[in-house]
Amino acid sequence: MPVFVYNAQNKRGHTVKGEVEASNADIAKSQLQKRFTTVVSVKPKPKDIFDGIAFFQPKVTEEDIIIFSRQFSTMIDAGLPIIQCLDILYSQQENPTFKKIIKQIKDSVESGETFAESLKKYPEIFDTLFVNMIAAGEIGGILDVILQRLSAYMEKMSKLKKQVKGAMTYPIVTLVIAAVVVGVILVFVIPTFEKMFAEMGGSLPLPTKLVIDMSNFVIGNLIYIIGSIALFIYAFKRFYKLERGRYIMDSLFLKLPIFGPLIRKVAVSKFTRTMGTMLSSGVSILEALDIVAKTAGNKIIEESIYDTRSAISEGRTMADPLIESNVFPSMVCSMIAVGESTGALDIMLGKIADFYDDEVDQAVENLTAMIEPFMLVFLGVVVGGLVISMYLPIFSMAANF
Repeated sequence: MPVFVYNAQNKRGHTVKGEVEASNADIAKSQLQKRFTTVVSVKPKPKDIFDGIAFFQPKVTEEDIIIFSRQFSTMIDAGLPIIQCLDILYSQQENPTFKKIIKQIKDSVESGETFAESLKKYPEIFDTLFVNMIAAGEIGGILDVILQRLSAYMEKMSKLKKQVKGAMTYPIVTLVIAAVVVGVILVFVIPTFEKMFAEMGGSLPLPTKLVIDMSNFVIGNLIYIIGSIALFIYAFKRFYKLERGRYIMDSLFLKLPIFGPLIRKVAVSKFTRTMGTMLSSGVSILEALDIVAKTAGNKIIEESIYDTRSAISEGRTMADPLIESNVFPSMVCSMIAVGESTGALDIMLGKIADFYDDEVDQAVENLTAMIEPFMLVFLGVVVGGLVISMYLPIFSMAANF
């Protein structure tokens, strides 16, 4: 349906601008006259030259989906029908990409599809977890509760991601800056010193010779060095996409001395939070485990979850295969066993997730506190070593005068 932009005045005399959908301009004007005192202008919305080109369209963020879920939950709780909720959310949405998707979802629901079936058409926006929980909410008549749980779950997962990204950003940025600084010194600064030392004559200290040789090597092979780095990154990405490659690298990540425990704690928190949320929403344990495995993010943990699912389908408990996997801490497995025996597995999983959220907080703080001095020392030794090596001949000459 065509979209028109309007300029109108309300009862207080304030100018109001916005958009309205209608078959033609006359119908749009008629709709607006019911809402406003004076309709100044109604024009077709100009077409965006980048419309339809995905690269130029804003992405739908996790924050957009969280706000969408919270607002949807509030309106459903107030008794509004789904189509009206979607209509209101469409009119209020500022992200043009998400606005189009909401409109298409609304059209699907109006054509007779369920809300979950409509969401399933956009897997890049609404993942399997979201769709399955919405389906459970529609069947159980508790869609508002499910939407509240989903928004709370996504907020916690978003916080978890930001914590991990924050912990990883500092060392990566520091290493990149160090590499750039060292590269600039080797390529641009040291050749100047080399010319100066050649004009002065005399023998150079060993550290200075090594640095000059390193500079000459980097300058002479700069293209090959850059190409090798690019080739390594490309090869690593290709290798990680392979089933065997991902298994090897994910196993290595879990065994890393500093980051391994953090990765494991994040995985436990995500697993228990997701499982607890799905079970409390009425999703079956086998279906929940299947979804959790697909979103695990680590091949080793994914396989252990699938093994647990197979064991449960054979009549075993959830705790026993988790213990046998040697992936999840014994405390987690013991608490899950207690939850199963008391019939409150979803509540127990939530408590484990809360505990491990705090553990991740502490691990990130410890990691940051550990990395900061190490990076400062690393920068001081590398950059300081290069600078001192180049000034050694000058110090030697000054000592001879």
